[in-house]
Order: sequence, then C-alpha cells, then structure tokens
Amino acid sequence: MTATIEAPEAATHPAWKGVGLYSAEELSLEDYHRDIVPGRSLSSSGARKLLAPGCPAQFDYDRKHAQKAKKEFDIGTAAHKLVLGEGPDLASCDVNDWRTKDAQAQAAAARAVGAIPLKRADYDMVHGMADALRRHPVASTIFDPAGGKPEQSMYWADPITGVTCRARPDWMPNPGGAGRVIIPDYKTAAAVNIKAIQNAIRDRSYHSQAAWCIEGAQALGLAGPDAVFLLVFQSKTAPYIVTVVQVDALDLRIGHAKNQVARDIYRECTETGEWPAYSDGVEIIAQPEWDQKRESMEYL
Repeated sequence: MTATIEAPEAATHPAWKGVGLYSAEELSLEDYHRDIVPGRSLSSSGARKLLAPGCPAQFDYDRKHAQKAKKEFDIGTAAHKLVLGEGPDLASCDVNDWRTKDAQAQAAAARAVGAIPLKRADYDMVHGMADALRRHPVASTIFDPAGGKPEQSMYWADPITGVTCRARPDWMPNPGGAGRVIIPDYKTAAAVNIKAIQNAIRDRSYHSQAAWCIEGAQALGLAGPDAVFLLVFQSKTAPYIVTVVQVDALDLRIGHAKNQVARDIYRECTETGEWPAYSDGVEIIAQPEWDQKRESMEYL
C-alpha cells in the first residue's frame, strides 16, 4: 500500500545501527522502503518478486525506480491507521467524487500536509471497519495496544547466504510476554470468505510472507519455534466482516523453502551484477494442461 522509494547504492542513514529491531519512531516507513542498509537488503515483497511469475530483471528495475502511490491504496492505508494507530492522518473531504476542482483542491491540501484525503463516505467506512474489528473476539485481542506495537522494523542476516533481510510486520507483541508469539498482519479485501482468502494466499504468496516474518522474529530472538503468523482479513463493505486465518503447516514449509530460493537468487545476482529476465532465447510454451487436453479431444 506504500510507494516503493528509490534507494541509494550505499546508504549512510543515521538510523542504521546494524541488525536488530527498530521502533516506528526510530525508523519511518518511508526510510524502511528506501532501504537504509549499506549494500541494500531484501524484503519479503522483494523476495516474492524474484520468483515466478516475477523475475530478477523486473525486481532490480522496480527497486531502483520510485513507484507512484496509487489512490486505490488510500482506503487500506487509512484502515491500517485506525486499526494499528500508526500512519498518516486522515482528512475527511466533503465531496462525493474527486472530479470537481473543489474536490481536487481539498485533496491537494490534505496531501500537502501529509494526510490521506478521503471522501466523506470512505471516511465513515474506514471508521466503521475499525469499530467492527474492535468487536471481533480474536482480532481485537491480538491488536490490543497494551500487548504490542505497530510498524516495527526487523533486520537480520540469513545464516545460509549472508543476505541482510528486512521485514516490517503490521504488529509485533511486546517481548517477554507469556505463551507463544503471535505476529498478525492486517489486510483489507473485497471478499473475506475462505475461498477468496485461499486464492489471495496463492496469488500473493502470503505463505511466503508468513514464513519471512517468522524467520526474522526467530533470528532476532523475538520468537521461539512455535511462533504463529496470523492473517487478519477485513471486508471493505458493511458489515465489514473480519476473518482471521493461520497458514497451513505445509504451506508454511513451502513458504520457507521459497524464501530460501529467493535469497539464493538475490545473492547470486548481487555478486554477479546480472539480473536475468524470463529468457534470453525462444521458449516453447504449451497451453495449460487442462486446456490442451480439452482442445486435443475436440479437434485432434
């Protein structure tokens, strides 16, 4: 939901103090995305871009070129602000759409002071979402301000490749608490039924994200082997249904394996300076197996 910001080749940011946990006050979200690590680091989203259907060439281009923030992400960012208590201020604009000059002026004024402009209906919607989440028996507990903090940044070194990794979970429980560590991640969606969530996990490799955050917490001694990563999905339409899920154990193992492959690719590309695309030659590509079988039966 946040724009990717171009990072320098060699960072000298004063906040960088080596691997460890950084609070939101110590390291802003913007600086996290700029990547303050000398020589750069690898995030979960970056790791997922290195693997199919992405490729190293696209990953390398995207991290070197700023990506404009998309207006459609404003709702998710605003909901995060109200749920997590961290993020830009929200500005309610007395408009029904953004097409008029007055509406555009209100939006520009809000953005000029770092706020997110929202149409009044959207402003009411995100507050309704936050209220619904606070009534959910599980989500309200794991996002309890007394039990943790939002937007902390983790930096650690992968013991196999030596790659510096980073993660910024939506929420981290306070250290030293009783029981196993639960790391939740909040996501807004059009649909939060089980089938839709299964598709989202598959399409966006959320099982890799889950494994990545657990890896970071364990590497820094913030969690033990029984750490849990929960995905908290919330619908953007009333009654703003909340569905909390835990990634299946096998999918989590797959996520760990995919992460290691991504780190191997990242290390090799970094060492060689070569970031390959999908292919440098001519590939023979068949239709998906089911479509090929269906057409073979029909026409051959």
